[in-house]
Amino acid sequence: MVMKTNMRYIGFMEKDIIKPIKRLSFRDEVYQTLKKSIINLELQPEERLNDKELAERFGISRTPVREALKRLEDEGLVESLPGSSTRVAPLKLEEAKNAFTVVAVLHALAARLACPLLKEMDLEELEFSNKALLLSIEKGDVIKAIEADTAFHNVFLDVAGNPEILFALERSIPKIQRLEISQFITQKGLYSVEQHNQIISACKNKECEIVVRLVEENWLSLGEILTQQTEPR
Repeated sequence: MVMKTNMRYIGFMEKDIIKPIKRLSFRDEVYQTLKKSIINLELQPEERLNDKELAERFGISRTPVREALKRLEDEGLVESLPGSSTRVAPLKLEEAKNAFTVVAVLHALAARLACPLLKEMDLEELEFSNKALLLSIEKGDVIKAIEADTAFHNVFLDVAGNPEILFALERSIPKIQRLEISQFITQKGLYSVEQHNQIISACKNKECEIVVRLVEENWLSLGEILTQQTEPR
């Protein structure tokens, strides 16, 4: 018996709707791994980076490593020295001060856009992230504390839905996080928790102008404390 061909199936296949899923390129994987290591200070400021050694550790050729290092250099996390030497960029207080000013304004803008749109689930996420921040501070877990703080502010960024804000923040945030980790202060962390509580309260009351002011102050006060310290090594 001859079976009829399913023409709908053939048409579906010819349209090539389903395509192979692309994994991250070696360059992107190396970039993400090195960036995280630099931010978390697993790779120390001014530590030398040898592309040949890194390639051997990653088990890949030197080309994607060099491409990743160039991207990190463009973002100010890596710098090239005379003689073809590359190292992790040192922590610079003046650079961090400038970054905090920009980040404060951008997060305030995100809060302004997001505040009228916040739903109950968003408020719950703010409270959950702030509780996680408090718990991490009490445990002395700097990385988890910064992750929780990031999650808190990401609520506004996500609801605001403006990709240009995210793009602008991408270059400045890593510089701030490196400084936070190098000079983590428990007292300041607890103060941030209280500031976050005030932000949440204002959000619940739809006091958007107060929310915007508090979000900006939250970032600026952190910047003032961290950049008042002595120049990090």
